This record gives sequence, structure tokens and C-alpha cells, in this order.
Amino acid sequence: MTATTGPAPFTAEDFARRMRRAAEQADAAGLTGVLVAPGPDLIYLAGYSPTVISERLTMLVIHMHREPTMLVPSLERPDAESAPSAGTIALTDWSDGADPYAAAAPLLEPEGRYAISDSAWALQLLGLQQAVPGTRYLSMTAALPMLRAVKDADELERLTIAGAAADAAFEEIIKVRFAGRSETEVAADLASLLMDHGHSQVDFTVVGSGPNGANPHHEAGERTIQEGDMVVLDFGGLKEGYGSDTSRTVHVGEPSEEEREVYDLVRRAQQTGFEAVRPGVACQEIDRAARRVIAGAGRGDQFIHRTGHGIGLTTHEPPYMVEGEEHPLEPGMCFSIEPGVYVPDRFGVRIEDIVTVTEDGGRRLNNTTREMEIVG
Repeated sequence: MTATTGPAPFTAEDFARRMRRAAEQADAAGLTGVLVAPGPDLIYLAGYSPTVISERLTMLVIHMHREPTMLVPSLERPDAESAPSAGTIALTDWSDGADPYAAAAPLLEPEGRYAISDSAWALQLLGLQQAVPGTRYLSMTAALPMLRAVKDADELERLTIAGAAADAAFEEIIKVRFAGRSETEVAADLASLLMDHGHSQVDFTVVGSGPNGANPHHEAGERTIQEGDMVVLDFGGLKEGYGSDTSRTVHVGEPSEEEREVYDLVRRAQQTGFEAVRPGVACQEIDRAARRVIAGAGRGDQFIHRTGHGIGLTTHEPPYMVEGEEHPLEPGMCFSIEPGVYVPDRFGVRIEDIVTVTEDGGRRLNNTTREMEIVG
């Protein structure tokens, strides 16, 4: 029997298909093309990331009716030639001492309108504008927000694996001692567990105990966790190149009646948000569904953030489950559902799962219990 080795690598055809889709989406949006800088967009579209992301200009140019072309520093050309998209992209280079923007100018339409990666440096965007004054630029998120939002089967496999690894870390963290230890110690345990379960990168380990839990983005500090504390755990990173992100709220010892009521309220809001997931529903409706539950209990002012965000090559990306986001859900989209209630100076509760849209509803990628766990 052959051992499982994880998902198969993405192929040159996978990247060619993604670049074609980028060109089609740009054309449909009335744009000339797409300019892709080092970062998640370049990894997604070409499978390439420079060893060092620096001021040296690297740029993939995608047009509807022209071969994709990538401009790279000459010293990095060998790495670009060995990228998994090799053969589907024409390469051109520039050398130190030369003007990279003069090299880029022939790749652009003189009056072109381009979507450009959010990760592009201002220095480079200004250089392009000076070299080709008639061009105009829009951020990738504003112009093509759904470019990476719908995941294919291979991406879903990676996200499922990452979610299961985060779940395994949670199953182990609830066995450790909380009381009498600092938040940073528990956060270090969480980071270690994520790595033990195959993460290549840990992006965050929020441990908010007692009153610190009322700050949704509290960074683990030196506060000593005490008996009677509610503790918000929010953690994730990258495995197989794709993100994990989950939140669970545990209690040290027996909770009060109010703490149980708030926890159950958040659990019901999270379930209601999940049940609202289906193709064609606007992203904002997931936020509205979860928020109605919390507002109906008189705690609407204590739910102080959006209900969710997309996840993929990065742990936060479009689509966003927030009021005003009217884009309809599509099968293959992946995002968090993470309502919370934050009682100032006392405690907070957040429950978060990554969910993917299916043909007729949603599927959770996090499957640990959503009932309150009591820890020691």
C-alpha cells in the first residue's frame, strides 16, 4: 500500500488556466490587463515567489490576447525559469544598473487600465506611472476581488487538510494546564502544536483571558490565567501552502450563568450564520444572519467586527462576510464564520469555523466541538 504523501503539486496547466481566468475577469471588468507583483497573487497565478522580495522589480503582465510575460531581475532569472509555471510564461529580464521601468514599458499598453496586486510597492507603481504616463491602475482587491475567491478541488483539499490540523491542535491544547500560566505560555504551546501537525508557518496565536478576551485582536501577554477566566483562543497559519484559522472559547473551571448564556448566544449565532450559507446568497446575508441573533438578545453593540473573511493562500482575503458586500456566494468559496460578543473589561466569546460553499449549502472545515470546553 502506497503511503499518503499529501496533495499533488499544481501543474503548469493549472497556472495557465488561472492566468486565462485572470485575463477574462479583467476584460469583463473593462480593464486592459493584470499586473502581478510578488506575493500571494504571483504564487497563485505563476507558482513563483522570489527568494527575497525587494525593491527590484518583478512583474507578471497578463493581457487577454497576448502571451503572459514576466519581467524579472537577471540575477533571479534562473529561479523564475524553474517555477512550476515555466513554459506558460515568456520571461524577460533587466540587470542592475539598468532602468527596470524602461524594460517594463514595452509590456504595457500606452493607455492601459490595469488591476495591480495589492502587494506592489508604491515605489514600483510610481515608477510604472512615470515610465508610461497614460496608464491607470486599480488595486486587485477593488478591481478583481473574486479572482482567488473560488477554490478548485486541489485548493479545497489543502484547506481541508489545514483545517483538520488546526482542529488537532485544539484537541491537544485543551489538555494542557491553563490556570497559573501566562497567556504567552499557552500561545507558545499552540504554535508548537500547529507546527507538530504540519504547519509550515504560524500566523497568529491569540490567547485572550478574562478581560483581555474582550479585545478581539488581543495579543497574548504576560497576564496570568486564573480560575474562573473565559479564554478566547484564535489561531492559524499555513499548511500545504493554504491557511487555517479557527477560534474556540474555553473556560477555566465552572462558568457563571451569564458566561454560559453569552457562550450559548454566540454558538447559536455561529450556527445561524452557517445555516444561511448557500449559492446565490449575498455575502452580507451571512453577517446579517449571525448579527440578528446577537442583536435580538440585546447585545448587538458587543458584536464589534464583521462575521467573516475569505481564506486561501493567505489567512485573510476576499470575500468578506460584512454589511455592504453584495457579491453572491459561489460553490468553492471558503471563508470564516466567527461571530463574537465582547463584554468590556470582563470577558469575550468567539467561535469560528472555516466554511466552504457547496452546491446546496455549506461544509465546515473545522469540526471540533462548539460546546464550551472546561479546562484546568
